[in-house]
Amino acid sequence: MAMSSALLTDHYELTMLQAALGSGAAGRRAVFEVFARHLPFGRRYGVVAGTGRVLEALAEFHFGAPEISYLRENRVVNEQTLDFLASYRFSGDVHGYREGEVYFPGSPIMVVEGTFAEAVLLETVILSILNHDSAIATAASRMVHAAGSRPIIEMGSRRTHELAAVAAARAAYLAGFSSTSNLMAGSVYGVPTAGTSAHAFTLLHSSEYEAFQAQIDSLGADTTLLVDTYDVAKAVRTAVELAGPELGAVRIDSGDLAVAAHEVRQMLDALGATKTRIVVTSDLDEYAIAALAAAPVDGYGVGTSVVTGSGAPTAAMVYKLVAREDAEGVLRPVAKKSVGKPSSGGRKTAYRALEDGVATAELVTTEPDGPPPPGTRPLLRALVRGGEMVGREPLTAARERHRASVAELPLLAHQLSQGDPVIPTVYS
Repeated sequence: MAMSSALLTDHYELTMLQAALGSGAAGRRAVFEVFARHLPFGRRYGVVAGTGRVLEALAEFHFGAPEISYLRENRVVNEQTLDFLASYRFSGDVHGYREGEVYFPGSPIMVVEGTFAEAVLLETVILSILNHDSAIATAASRMVHAAGSRPIIEMGSRRTHELAAVAAARAAYLAGFSSTSNLMAGSVYGVPTAGTSAHAFTLLHSSEYEAFQAQIDSLGADTTLLVDTYDVAKAVRTAVELAGPELGAVRIDSGDLAVAAHEVRQMLDALGATKTRIVVTSDLDEYAIAALAAAPVDGYGVGTSVVTGSGAPTAAMVYKLVAREDAEGVLRPVAKKSVGKPSSGGRKTAYRALEDGVATAELVTTEPDGPPPPGTRPLLRALVRGGEMVGREPLTAARERHRASVAELPLLAHQLSQGDPVIPTVYS
């Protein structure tokens, strides 16, 4: 059995549970909703990612003997609450946007319905996954569009927490990156992996000639040789001398990448290596990638920027109670009225309004069982039904969905300047 995810939560989730068990309100039916009040940094759209990982976490959300012992020894909650937790299994329903779908402010990205006791405990783990993965996927999506048809490898593992690196690689691949340097992401999620060598490999050998020869002997002429350890021009000549015109690629990791790419392309062509690709790395983000659009670059490697959400490491999503059962058993809307942090009450669903295949609005309604409005497509799907996981799917399906969802957006969505969401969220 996998490690329990039940302690991936905040202390106050359990104290709320304890108080609700004491008051008798814990068994009331409740509906929680995940949404974002805004998109970070004036971005035009967001990308839903992490849904599959949420389902993994829910499947392992149980309090076994180690978890109960920890809570008891540290007096986190009382014995009545521990007894409840010992038999806890989520038996409610979860609906949500499918992974890869784009979202906007107010989109009901995930709707969790069950008893208050069941649903309140899931707040932190759901938010921690969706906020991280959606932030990464949103940044990655912008980079992929800026790159056009040129592939991008995710290579940011060393710039973030070791487990966050795996999730980031997954989210970046979902949003269109071609591969990752992270082998755990390859093993766990099937993300294609790639990589050849770093400057340390060149420095290990007594000469660049010796290092390149060793790499070619090991990996073949189709390998990618790193050419900026010493002198780029000399390295390119040495690379082609050793590998011939079959040399797969050269990588440039420093300097003015646009200028260097033009110079290296000219050298490669003059040496007969016309099919050798040029890959550039070095602190790239969507803006740097866009600036290289006219350069003779064949691929990019992105690290720090993608695993930190390109400056927005969280998607600013929240998990709010929007409906609860009253004394008569009727589900009543509830909402916060806090200044600057309001919420909208009622269980919701959403549709994407389309005109000639182009998105025009996000329609959010509190009539979840009504028919879809004309000219729309529904956005929420069942993920968990009666505690059973029904929304699992291959990562490749989410990747294809993202491609289709982004293709529906107006062209303005891809401007990198700050602005309003590309379509409005309309409530009815």
